[in-house]
Amino acid sequence: MEFLYEYGLFFAKTVTFVIAIAVVLMLIVASAVKPKSKKGEIEIEDVSEKLNELKESFLHNTLSKKELKAHQKQLKAQSKKSVSDEPKPRLYVVDFTGSMDAHEVESLREEVTAIISIADPKTDKVLVRLESGGGVVHGYGLAASQLQRIKSAGIPLSVAIDKVAASGGYMMACVADEILAAPFAIVGSIGVIAQIPNFNKILKKNDVDFEQITAGEFKRTLTLFGENTDKAREKFRDEIEETHGLFKTFVSTQRPSLNIDLVATGEHWFATQAIDKGLIDVIKTSDDALLEQQSERQIYKVKYKVKKGLSDKLALGLSSGVNKVGVSLLSKFKSMNP
Repeated sequence: MEFLYEYGLFFAKTVTFVIAIAVVLMLIVASAVKPKSKKGEIEIEDVSEKLNELKESFLHNTLSKKELKAHQKQLKAQSKKSVSDEPKPRLYVVDFTGSMDAHEVESLREEVTAIISIADPKTDKVLVRLESGGGVVHGYGLAASQLQRIKSAGIPLSVAIDKVAASGGYMMACVADEILAAPFAIVGSIGVIAQIPNFNKILKKNDVDFEQITAGEFKRTLTLFGENTDKAREKFRDEIEETHGLFKTFVSTQRPSLNIDLVATGEHWFATQAIDKGLIDVIKTSDDALLEQQSERQIYKVKYKVKKGLSDKLALGLSSGVNKVGVSLLSKFKSMNP
């Protein structure tokens, strides 16, 4: 048994070594190929059809044969009628789950452009399902500007918050004509924060000099390794206050009925509290919003998907393969040597 265990370990090491060599070779080949710019495409999902299929599946498994036959007859009649009717107005759904650096805005801008190019402002609407705790100012400023493009095109815009839209997330949400939020969704946090560690004392203690040369008095204010001054701190604080002022002005412009001084304290609230402060308009989940629109509108989900290059696919496939082999071998060895 011990021999088998040692042989298994030797085999596992050999396989790992071979796979590692294969990975390196493939990456070298992939890097030698002339890189191409990553392009994506817009994917459209028929949400209305998906909801109908879900409903029909449920009914098929719950109705009696007689009830099901009557229901199918009714559907047939409705189908014939809808052929002669004018097409339904459309609701375009976009999902935005934002990270700290708001890099998702690159996909959002493509989705917004696609919607603006085909939507009819007289009949169509847009619903953005938003989830973000905020992040960098410039990233979320651009994301909010993308939603502003929808409004500037004259297309009614709603934002649904099921979990959280705080700080930069709320900066985006406040652009909407209507903000929906689930009861315990977190909204608000209209404030600005910046923090930075300073290692200057550690460097001094270890006799390490730090040199930093700048042109312009405030090219750098607070620093990681240099000795921070009161003047630099004051300038940094002024910049934070200035950013907060811009944030407050933006929110109050989008939602003029808000008492901005009351809500721009950096605090956040649950939706049931936020509605009384005017931060949101309706207590409702995005699921309920879609079900309400189902009978009146044709619902489409719009998503921009970036195509993965050869190197990305190879790396992903090899990583998955190595992981599976490792888990499989480990489980076998454990069963041989409990």
